[in-house]
Amino acid sequence: MEFSDHIKTANVEDVVLRQPLHPPSRGTLCITGHHLLFSEREEGSSQQVLLLLRNIDAIEKRMSGSSGTITIKCKDLRVLQLDIPGMEQCLNISRSIETLSCLDNVSEMYPFFYRPTDLSLQDQWGLSTPEKHYTQMKELHERWRLSSVNKSYSVCPSYPPAVIVPNCIDDETLKKVAKFRQGGRFPVLCYYHRKNGMVIMRSSQPLTGANRKRCKEDELLLQAVIEDSDKGFIIDTRSSQQVHQARMTGGGFESKSFYNCWKRLHRQMERGKALQESLIKLVEACSDESHNVDRWLSKLENSKWLSHVQTALSTAGLLAECVERDGHSALVHGYEGTDCSLLICTLAQLIMDPFCRTLEGFLALLEREWVQAGHPFQQRCAHSAYSHARFQQESPVFLLLLDCVWQLWRQFPLALGFSEALLLRLANEVYASDYGTFLCNNDQERCALGVKDRTHCLFRALLRPAERDYYSNPLYEPTELAIWPSVHPQSLQLWRGFFLRWTQLTHHLEAVQEEIRSMVIEWGRVAQR
Repeated sequence: MEFSDHIKTANVEDVVLRQPLHPPSRGTLCITGHHLLFSEREEGSSQQVLLLLRNIDAIEKRMSGSSGTITIKCKDLRVLQLDIPGMEQCLNISRSIETLSCLDNVSEMYPFFYRPTDLSLQDQWGLSTPEKHYTQMKELHERWRLSSVNKSYSVCPSYPPAVIVPNCIDDETLKKVAKFRQGGRFPVLCYYHRKNGMVIMRSSQPLTGANRKRCKEDELLLQAVIEDSDKGFIIDTRSSQQVHQARMTGGGFESKSFYNCWKRLHRQMERGKALQESLIKLVEACSDESHNVDRWLSKLENSKWLSHVQTALSTAGLLAECVERDGHSALVHGYEGTDCSLLICTLAQLIMDPFCRTLEGFLALLEREWVQAGHPFQQRCAHSAYSHARFQQESPVFLLLLDCVWQLWRQFPLALGFSEALLLRLANEVYASDYGTFLCNNDQERCALGVKDRTHCLFRALLRPAERDYYSNPLYEPTELAIWPSVHPQSLQLWRGFFLRWTQLTHHLEAVQEEIRSMVIEWGRVAQR
């Protein structure tokens, strides 16, 4: 079916747009296969609002006489209102938005049609590959190898074709380990700590089940990770109770009897529906216009969002402590190993590794730990906080990561080479984007749909000179030291720049921050003369 089949009314005159931070304006509304375009028709004004339909989370319509009002609630938390003359036109526009904003066919989404003049499809897609990353890490080569056991995605559908594993573990052993781990996600190296040679591995849960099954190949792999070291740590993002419950449904944990050199640490982290509901409650609190401080604080606390931020940062701090301070390697997993495990491993690397705190290093980290590692973006980010659709597999894990990174950025304003603007841009792009970076759920799906050949890469676009300047932190001072975040409740704040971004107060704060940024850049130029 063509996009035009879903559009009964392509444009409407004399529409009134009401949007945050702007007075109402009158103009023409146009709808295309991927966008809503509003063009103001006031004399002397050329204002246009272009909204990607994929950014729409929910719409509500209200009819009054011969006209109607459509309220559009966006995934970036904007709320727009369109007053449309003519009942039939209003209903047609509403139906078109509902249909076109929820297209399931990935190859019909806008990134496959986006063709900016300054980018070419012939350009390299992505910043790196597992092969390049391994080649650059010379220190790894003595004890670790690059395995192509997953080159056809037959061993693990959600892993990339190449992964880093211990030298002494052959591919046949890896295949047996994959059968013992949920979804085939066998333990792979995600970080090598240059200071002491320790590593972080990640995987999914072992499938021990109620009968306490064991896999000697899995035990052998984990023993090879720590080699002659006295012990390693397993950071399990589930509670002890959840772990034992998982055994009843075929999952489980690494028993001390068979993994006697590994110490298990449990740090329960919410995921899935609980995290999605937390976001919904937080956005509801931020939309409260009662101006009652006690009520606002109560709603904020009841959302538990900042508790999730605190748990994520403290668990990442624990992981970094095991590697950096205690000098031990670690394995991280929960259930599938595609959500909380990636969150914790990413934050720990930011805490310990100076390169990950640069603009390019941070984007490379996201590419490696989220895009290549198989975070199911399409499932997790199908809806945001306003959708009336029944929850399937939505969960704002990536948004939680960005919030945690913002807390680091706020606590260490000189230590990160990128600005809050980058985090806000990523928060927008993960839900609705011109680029193909966050399409699909894993590398296998991207290859099947030709995403790397037919769309542009967001991370490469963000490193173009003009974009790089805008998203860099002008106060950045590189440090080789680890940055240890404070997780005391008084140290964590609501990310106003995202959750309150469409309020007048935040708008004024952004203007002041931009002015300060410009002054800092100018002082830097003067100092260099």
